[in-house]
Amino acid sequence: MKRRIFIYLFFIFLILEFPTPAQAAPKERPPVDAREVILGHLKDSYHWHFLDIGEKHISLPLPVIVRSRERGWFVFLSSCLEGSGQYKGFSIAAEGRSKGKIVEVDANGNQARPFDISITKNVVSLFFTCLLLIFLVLNLAKWYSKRENEGHPDAVPTGVRGIMEWVIMSIYDGVIKKCVGKDYKRYAPYLLTAFFFIFLNNLLGLVPIFPAGANLTGNIAVTMVMAICTMIAVNVFGNREYWKEILWPDVPIFMKAPLPIMQVIEFFGILTKPMALMIRLFANIFAGHIIILALTSLVFLTVAMGPAINASMSVVSVLFSVFMMVLELLVAFIQAYVFTMLSAIFIGLSRKEPHKPAVPAREIKN
Repeated sequence: MKRRIFIYLFFIFLILEFPTPAQAAPKERPPVDAREVILGHLKDSYHWHFLDIGEKHISLPLPVIVRSRERGWFVFLSSCLEGSGQYKGFSIAAEGRSKGKIVEVDANGNQARPFDISITKNVVSLFFTCLLLIFLVLNLAKWYSKRENEGHPDAVPTGVRGIMEWVIMSIYDGVIKKCVGKDYKRYAPYLLTAFFFIFLNNLLGLVPIFPAGANLTGNIAVTMVMAICTMIAVNVFGNREYWKEILWPDVPIFMKAPLPIMQVIEFFGILTKPMALMIRLFANIFAGHIIILALTSLVFLTVAMGPAINASMSVVSVLFSVFMMVLELLVAFIQAYVFTMLSAIFIGLSRKEPHKPAVPAREIKN
């Protein structure tokens, strides 16, 4: 019986692996450009693509808001650029430094970028995340207010509210209070907002369904703005002791005058701290998305190698993709946690207390 099953499976494999004469000359299909597919999913765009049905692209057009250098403001939907590819002198560049961006041709015949404040895919995702975060926070605050008015201030929330309370108290007590110091209440709103904003965007970036699926925290412009916010919180609200350590640190005089060696080093430290925050978050999220998309592309890249290899590689691709998705769920939390913790540490360093003079040893003995 086992021998028969083995023979049947062997012949099925031969039938699948070796095409019949009718199938010997299939229609040539263009090879899948994995690089273009991956980068196409990661980059920003003027429309939200859903799926393709044959040669028809199903997508949501988004508002384009541009100001021409010579003709003023224009507002239209991105669907106007489909077909001929041009609308009122504007088009999307197919190559060069402005590839994928809206450009126009000026009076001299040169291609130029207009002032562009369009509502792109990342902007829509940003608005959705902000609205979702506001809803979750206000919903939790309303629940606490209602229980307090009913005379049950010690009630414990459940479900999503309970998870939010647990996460808030973990970050508040375990990170903000310990890393910032005595002024922790002043910076807690910003740090909690930064944590939940990053965490929600990391999670939504893994869900391939509208309005999720955008690569927002994998966009270096977004992480740069968040790093600048931390830089402002550190340097604008830093106390006098913090600036004293930068401008006149407690080191031998030859290291700070007449050549300001330590001051230059400390100045570069002011810039490298937010840069580390920016690159760390961007690189981890961007790399995670690339790995998942690359593993998924194996299904399409191995089609030309035959059904048997394609089927086996499809199984491998799915298994590794699921593993990476689970891992990315953990990374989504870790990256939000690390950004918040490092921001809290940098803020805590800017709120230094004055150094107390050392007590002489003989006074300690007495």
